[in-house]
Amino acid sequence: MKSASKFEKTAARCWNLLNEGKPFTPIFVVGTMLLFHIGVLTDWEASFALIQSFLYVIPLLVLYYLFDFPLFLRNYLWVPFVVYLIIWNHTSIGLLFFSIGLYFFFTVFFWGTLYYHLRIGTSWLNFTRFWKLVMKNSDSTSGNAQEQIPKFLLLLSLWEYFFVKLDSGASVDFVSIVIFYLSVLVFAYILHRNLFDWKPKMYSGFTRDQFAQPEKSISDKAIVIVIDGMRKERFYEADTPFLDYLKDNGTEYMNMETVYPARTVVCFSSMFTGTYPKEHGIHSNMVWKLGIKVESIFDSLRKIGKKGRLLGIAHLVDSMGSDVETVTAVMHNDQADPNIMERAKKIMKEQDPDLFIVQMIATDQTGHSRGVLYDEYLQKIHEADRLIKDFVGWLTADGKMDNTTLFICADHGQADGIGGHGHLDEGERFVPFFIHGPNIAKGKKVEEKHSLVSLAPTLAHLLGAPFPSHSRGKVLTDAIEQKDEM
Repeated sequence: MKSASKFEKTAARCWNLLNEGKPFTPIFVVGTMLLFHIGVLTDWEASFALIQSFLYVIPLLVLYYLFDFPLFLRNYLWVPFVVYLIIWNHTSIGLLFFSIGLYFFFTVFFWGTLYYHLRIGTSWLNFTRFWKLVMKNSDSTSGNAQEQIPKFLLLLSLWEYFFVKLDSGASVDFVSIVIFYLSVLVFAYILHRNLFDWKPKMYSGFTRDQFAQPEKSISDKAIVIVIDGMRKERFYEADTPFLDYLKDNGTEYMNMETVYPARTVVCFSSMFTGTYPKEHGIHSNMVWKLGIKVESIFDSLRKIGKKGRLLGIAHLVDSMGSDVETVTAVMHNDQADPNIMERAKKIMKEQDPDLFIVQMIATDQTGHSRGVLYDEYLQKIHEADRLIKDFVGWLTADGKMDNTTLFICADHGQADGIGGHGHLDEGERFVPFFIHGPNIAKGKKVEEKHSLVSLAPTLAHLLGAPFPSHSRGKVLTDAIEQKDEM
């Protein structure tokens, strides 16, 4: 399987500008306005008025960048737009319809059909389902119609209002505009202060202050298989005989909570540093400054002469750098996970790392392209089960499972719609998580709530490595059985 090329890594970062909701809004607003007024761009005075009027909407663009309006908060986005209509009573029906049409062309046809066909081989008819997913999606991405539409309608209406005023030589009532912007700011602050209250509670202390480091390793190796975007209740509904065997003969954490925001790069960064975005510095899949700010489990292993590798898609390089072996994500989705697991065998055979982490991506990609409430999603979970069984069987035959601890988990769940994830809608917060191995309690179910930040310190504990510098997670001692020395 090919590694992700430099072009693919760059393209993935560029795509995130259009995928993540925060950068998408200003890009879409500017692009829409320029296309709608393309005829005036040859007129210097009109062009200058267009640019000057844009400066007046920048405060609102900044405000919408700083404040998310996730889940039910998006319903309140219509309030500023209605207030604008009442106060200024100025609209361009043509511009509004043009922007809505352009938005659905981008999300449903360009993204949901052309992009997914070229990248993972979905049907040319994917638009027949994708439009429903966009309308239902609750996550703060560009594919969240109920959030993006009231945002860009207000921004475009204000920009058009200023443009008409300036182009005609009329004055703008700055006092009213300032009052309006301040009112929107206060409105957003009150909403977020009083209603945005569902973020997971973070651990306060460091792992090293609460858990003793073992004098030697408990496991020779640890393998973590992350089935990206596997929604917990859908996992239970899927046909997964091998994964069921592992969890029934190991320790399952029934209330394992992901981190906030539940984006893939954020989750992986937290899982393998043991801490939260405010410390490791990765706040979304759009990584403005490459590299985590704290130690990872890979750094901890290097201190004792051990090696860890992470096999995953190009996005993960942005946070974990050279510790990542990349795989290309540009292939038919039916081939993605089989190719990843073949590459995993190659890495284990040639490099034999002490810690090996594998990201399986087909389940997540199916959720995003086809939705999580359909049979295709369950089928991808079933395929993951079959591939993991084959991989573990291969490891066993090669003698690499004799004293190895195996972790199976998801980095986040997926909500309805386009399988969105980030702000912890239903289906995102709690993830499948179970451990199997010779030193792991069999048939145990842990009901206590835990966090994915516990993965890094637990790996360090098992492999005899120091905890990563800023690790705050708990060592999952419920699962570990200490065997007496003979």
